[in-house]
Amino acid sequence: MPPSSTAPFLSPSTLTTLVFAALLLAGLALRLWLATRQIRHVAQHRGAVPAAFAERITLAAHQKAADYTIAKARFGLLSMALSTAVVLGWTLLGGLDALNQQLLAWLGGGMPQQLALLAGFALIGGALDLPASLYQTFRIEQRFGFNQMTPRLWLTDLVKSTLIGAVIGLPIAALILWLMGAAGPLWWLWAWGVWMGFNLLLMVVFPVFIAPLFNKFQPLADEALKARVTALMQRCGFAAKGLFVMDGSRRSAHANAYFTGFGAAKRVVFFDTLLRQLSPAEVEAVLAHELGHFKHKHVTRRMLGMFAVSLAGFALLGWLSTRGWFYTGLGVQPNLMIEGLPGSAPNDALALLLFLLAVPVLTLFAQPLMAQISRHQEFQADAYAVSQASGTELASALLKLYQDNASTLTPDPLYVKFYYSHPPATERLARLPVAMQP
Repeated sequence: MPPSSTAPFLSPSTLTTLVFAALLLAGLALRLWLATRQIRHVAQHRGAVPAAFAERITLAAHQKAADYTIAKARFGLLSMALSTAVVLGWTLLGGLDALNQQLLAWLGGGMPQQLALLAGFALIGGALDLPASLYQTFRIEQRFGFNQMTPRLWLTDLVKSTLIGAVIGLPIAALILWLMGAAGPLWWLWAWGVWMGFNLLLMVVFPVFIAPLFNKFQPLADEALKARVTALMQRCGFAAKGLFVMDGSRRSAHANAYFTGFGAAKRVVFFDTLLRQLSPAEVEAVLAHELGHFKHKHVTRRMLGMFAVSLAGFALLGWLSTRGWFYTGLGVQPNLMIEGLPGSAPNDALALLLFLLAVPVLTLFAQPLMAQISRHQEFQADAYAVSQASGTELASALLKLYQDNASTLTPDPLYVKFYYSHPPATERLARLPVAMQP
């Protein structure tokens, strides 16, 4: 009788490869299925405006929204396939390993090589995304009348974003890589603290120093609207450093408004397109909705959730980075790191990149839960807006925004449950008073 073997049928490396490949393909199949459902459902309802909206939305506007949604979804099918191929190319097909080996041959092991690996990965990934970005902006958005960007402005934004990313990203990356190598087994806890501090600092710095590099921000000049908005914020107990109008029309016809900053640096920003499309009462109602998120502590909860998730992520990375199968299972031959040995190199940058590639494959399946929570919060913010402003004006504003942004009124219900962070128009407006009156 041959001796019994206790060796596992599959090695941890092989098992990692199989699980990762299965999840990657399952995620792609799921996303493609949902997208095709969305296309079919929107196309089937293109011919008639839903009865609840018949008095407020024209057939032409309804069909434009349907065509816009279908065009984006069809392009999304290709984008999904390409993004999956890119992830597969970086991992199991050996792209990241090849880049790492080439940089090791050029630079040797050490911090310059690790930073070069991160920078090379970002630049190659960005270059691969450029065709999709160009098509999205200058074909789809242009076709439906939303794009206001010139090729020169698009290129200028690209150069600025790249330089800012390098100036800000490389130092924080260097600090985290240093902690990974020098802070001992609990490096991930120190790195998490640095990362959280960096994000909080960025919330203060971004609106003051970074955002003005891309857009002009002017103080709200409409005194009547300013007084109305200020009174609303006082009623709600909200303090902001200023009210600003952003030249969003320079890039897009889409309308928006948002809060930015942190603590005493909070500010309210209106797109100029929003102010052109909505009446003062409608602007007040939209702002009251945003204040509802603060009243219900949605912003704080999201921040605490981000803290918790990122802590778990860093802890998981700390464990995975010490496992050889994590590297080999995802298509990378880990560097040999022996102190004093010529040619040895740390695996810290490799671990970071593999983790960033693998996590979205896993978190995709949690997206419906996150979307559900977000939609619930939107309903709460709407209810608060009704209590502080006019529900009728909020309904009117939302309907205008749905129309002006060409948001479909007939999305696929399952697609909504999986992707939509905001409730669809039919559900949202049905909860608002006299929303459907002409």
